[in-house]
Parts: sequence; structure tokens; C-alpha cells
Amino acid sequence: MDISAGIKASLAGRYASALFDLAAEHGKVTAVEKDLETLGAALRESADLTALTTNPELGRDAAGKAMAGVAQTLGLSDLTTNFLGVLSGNRRLGKIPAIIVAFKAIAAAQRGEVTATVTSAHPLSDDQIAALKTKLTAREGRTVMLTASVDPDLLGGLVVTIGSQRIDASIRTRLNSLAQAMKA
Repeated sequence: MDISAGIKASLAGRYASALFDLAAEHGKVTAVEKDLETLGAALRESADLTALTTNPELGRDAAGKAMAGVAQTLGLSDLTTNFLGVLSGNRRLGKIPAIIVAFKAIAAAQRGEVTATVTSAHPLSDDQIAALKTKLTAREGRTVMLTASVDPDLLGGLVVTIGSQRIDASIRTRLNSLAQAMKA
């Protein structure tokens, strides 16, 4: 498994890597990944849950009991529930969002996938996204998981980011380049 050193070096990456290793050992990577998606969605939707995970005044035991209750309510697996207990005991609940991102990256790398984001001036149709995904998969030699977003400031064209690589084919960038060339 090829995981970037940056992920492994971060605190969240070390926790995510340990959770991934445990999940792989028990054959539950997909289940844990779904659990983390559920937990991430709950954190985004609930200010109270976010406050619970970031409250420094809350003791380890109280945080652990509260997270066990949250895990039960969300229907999380035993492995994920135990992991949340470890995070509570180590006072690392505030790192959950970063751990989720790192876990997804590790799982994607293990499956041979690469994540890409495409930003366009206007929403792309499903056919356009599928065609772009096919071309990027052929270019990268790995399955590309594409996330689309809209930024009207681009004026037109696309900006594609794959890892640390950026392909900027936006009209805004072309106009800026033209303006710089005319100044020289």
C-alpha cells in the first residue's frame, strides 16, 4: 500500500493509519469507511456534536460516554465505537474530521484510486463529468474519483486538481496571462 509520507506523518494520519490497519485485519474497511462518512455528516449537521468533540472542559470519561451514545445512535460498528473511545481517552476527538479525510485517502490509495476535484464556471452535466472522469482515468492510469464544484469567477473553462497537480484551463487564468504578456 502506497500512502504518502505526509498522511503518515500527521497526527490524524497516524490515527487513521492505525484504524485502517485494524479494519483491514478484521475485513471491515468498507464498514468503517461508511461509519466515518456517517460520523462526518453528523458533525457537519450538528453544532452540538461538534461542540462536544472540541470542548476542552469535558472530561475523558464524560466524553467517552457521550461518544459511545452518539455511536449507538448513529449505528456505528464496534470497531469504530472502540476507536472513538480511544480518541476520547487521548483527548483527540477534535481531530475526527482530519482523521476521516486521512482514512479516506488511505482507503482510496489501497484500492488504487486517486481523488480529483474539478471546478467549473457553470455546473457540469452528468455526461460531461463522466467524460472527464474517463479521460482523467486514462491519463492517470488509476481510477479517478471526481468531485465537482462551481466557481463563477472562472468565467469559463475548468480547473482540475489531482493530488498536488493542477491543470488550469480557465478563461480567468488565460486573461490574466494575456494581461501579463501585454505589460512586458
